Amino acid sequence: MPSCLCGYLRSVHDVAAIILAAGRSRRMGKFKPLLPFGNQTVIESCVSNLRTANVAEIVVVLGHSAEAVREQLSAASVAFVTNPNPDSEMSASIVLGVNALTDMARAVLITPVDHPAIHPETIGLLMEKWRGGAKLIQPEFQGKGGHPVLIDLSYRDELNCLDSNAGLRGFFNKHRADVLRLPVDSPFVARDMDTWEDYCALHEDVFGRKPEEIADLNEPTNGKPKRLI
Repeated sequence: MPSCLCGYLRSVHDVAAIILAAGRSRRMGKFKPLLPFGNQTVIESCVSNLRTANVAEIVVVLGHSAEAVREQLSAASVAFVTNPNPDSEMSASIVLGVNALTDMARAVLITPVDHPAIHPETIGLLMEKWRGGAKLIQPEFQGKGGHPVLIDLSYRDELNCLDSNAGLRGFFNKHRADVLRLPVDSPFVARDMDTWEDYCALHEDVFGRKPEEIADLNEPTNGKPKRLI
């Protein structure tokens, strides 16, 4: 029994995840992580998709409106790290997230918060390909690359020195020969939410309806974020 239990623990904890949620969402005009997405918020949906795929260790990189996001995820059992400069390049948040991972992690899934519709099956497929020997994996839909990406932590030192301008794109380009581009059936790996129109269209495609009209999500009430469900 002990040996079986240890194997189970490895299968749950060997792949961690980082959700990048530090930015100000300027192009959107409202704060992306706390927008409603179905009966959850965007960031709750990101966490839920990872949990359903049996990812136990999740690090959320905060920045803008950090306390509001912490409150929204207070029951989610995730780890937090704060980027003191929400206007910095995404590479800075990636470095913070990687440094916050536990020693149990042998690979990491990295995703921006504006990909809340990733199917758990897609996440599971990425992990399966990693366990089969792939070190760098990016899902794609009809030839268009998307998220989350999976990176073996044998590249940890390079992740800690990401070029602030080239970022993950430059990292993957540098190791192009080692990257597995994994075709998947879901278009949502390549659908982000840069604008309000993007968000509304994604919500309608996923749930068959536009998001409900609600009060301003960016203004806390009595020091706490407004409930969205």
